[in-house]
Amino acid sequence: MRLKKYSYKKVGSTNNVALRLIEQGNQRGIILTDQQTEGKGQRKNIWISTKGNLFLSVFFEIGKKISLSKIINLNLKIIKEIIHKKINSLTQIKKPNDILINKKKVCGILQETIFRQNRKYLIVGIGINVSSSPKINNYPTTYLNNYSNKKLNRLELFKEFKSLYEKNLHLFGV
Repeated sequence: MRLKKYSYKKVGSTNNVALRLIEQGNQRGIILTDQQTEGKGQRKNIWISTKGNLFLSVFFEIGKKISLSKIINLNLKIIKEIIHKKINSLTQIKKPNDILINKKKVCGILQETIFRQNRKYLIVGIGINVSSSPKINNYPTTYLNNYSNKKLNRLELFKEFKSLYEKNLHLFGV
């Protein structure tokens, strides 16, 4: 099943764009932006969105009976699979929503489920530090190009995410 691509230069939050697109009647898609001004994290934290990194949200209808733990595990598996293929270092999952490299945060995930017109939708916001990482007190961060033999391109990573989600949508009860 194909995901329609929506590209933007600058948005507040890719998850908010996904909410708007669902409200407009779109059933699935994947959003890419060069820059976020109001990136979201868990528990109302912000995601610091440094230009050159990857910011995307994927959204689609899911089965009403799929469990939250299954959703979380599927998303972490998909994201970790792509990151792990690109670098030569230990990648770890820090539940509920982070991917770490050598105990430093490289990726954050924000998952939201919403109901519209008696349908259940999943929105998965993904922020990956590709070319730089923010300095956060008491929370070590890193970026992918620190660990890759060749410089990674965020657009190529985006294509891989799109393809892998399209291949795995059926696992979400679509």
